[in-house]
Amino acid sequence: MSGFLFVVPPLVGHINPAVGVAARLTARGHRVAWVCADPALVRRLAGEDAHVFGCAGPVPGAGGAVRPPGLRGAEALKFLWEWYLVPLADAMAPGVRAAVDAFGPDVVVADQQAFAGALVAEQLGLPWATSATTSAEFTGAYDGLPKVAAWLRQRLAELRTRIGDPAGTADPRYSPHLLLVFSTPELIGPQAPLGQCVHYVGPSLADRPAGPGFPWDRLDPGRTKVLVTLGTANADAGGRFLAECLTALRERADRVQGVLVDPGGTLPADLADKDVLILPSVPQLAVLERMDAVVCHAGHNTVCEALWHGVPLVVAPIRDDQPVVAAQVVDAGAGVRVRFGRVTASRLGEALDTVLHDRAHRAAATRVRTAFRAAGGARAAAAHLERLAAPSNGGTPESR
Repeated sequence: MSGFLFVVPPLVGHINPAVGVAARLTARGHRVAWVCADPALVRRLAGEDAHVFGCAGPVPGAGGAVRPPGLRGAEALKFLWEWYLVPLADAMAPGVRAAVDAFGPDVVVADQQAFAGALVAEQLGLPWATSATTSAEFTGAYDGLPKVAAWLRQRLAELRTRIGDPAGTADPRYSPHLLLVFSTPELIGPQAPLGQCVHYVGPSLADRPAGPGFPWDRLDPGRTKVLVTLGTANADAGGRFLAECLTALRERADRVQGVLVDPGGTLPADLADKDVLILPSVPQLAVLERMDAVVCHAGHNTVCEALWHGVPLVVAPIRDDQPVVAAQVVDAGAGVRVRFGRVTASRLGEALDTVLHDRAHRAAATRVRTAFRAAGGARAAAAHLERLAAPSNGGTPESR
């Protein structure tokens, strides 16, 4: 039996992939604990009995963690690092050290944006794995932006002097011991990095809390169905886009039924009807089993969950890693890209018609689906972590 400490930011899209891996390790008899600035969020996603160590750190949507909705491109990236990721690492570090002392892990599993997990583990001489919940960081996203790449390296170097080992050399985003990538080269493309420590495990999906009841009886079996979602972190930026989606869906109501997720309540509730179901949240994995297409922001989790089900996409990236993920979808042939800030209902409708009726997009989505399901997901990730925890005996029988 080994101990695994998951260090995660308080972000749904970064916790969800780890939940299935943690559950698999627990089922195998290992000790599992978490460190997060929002313990309630971890327990909501991983179960009320999850062993969670709280720590300090900004939580999105509270105080200084609120990002202006209009920020895009380099300005959005700079804000993310200066006002969120670096302060989060500084704040989390004491709590991570306390959790290591109290829990005694054999391996630290650090989300690629929870830098404190990697730096503290390196300082204490513990093996650590990177939980890569998006592939954008290591697919050449900054190749044409040398000044941006240098600026990021400088921020990490300064962070290391404060909370890590000044003599350390490993980039806290990429563990030299084990890099778990929750995707596959079939989506990432030819730029997917290779190496002995790099393992592509595909999406890690696990049962999730049901949440509020979904009106399954209102889904029309006679029409194709489309899910529109901007994820959990973009409610402040999506009002205009959702309104254009609503118009495009209504124009196709004779043959298409929409499920539109509006967590911020940007659309009047009385606009919902049998043609477009407007809901604050949905059980996404279960809903995707009934969908024929997805319109989304190109968030890594939403994209991978859609493609896990072989569902083609219309992607409208907003910021952060989303343009990179959107490009992966288009290059893989599994979807169409539109401009988030300027797209019209007419253009959205054209893109939607394309992914619904062009067999090539569905065939490409099916190819990615096949690769994802063959990669092993949570089971494969847990096996790699077991090997890291017990290198002398080659891991447990299941992992060999």
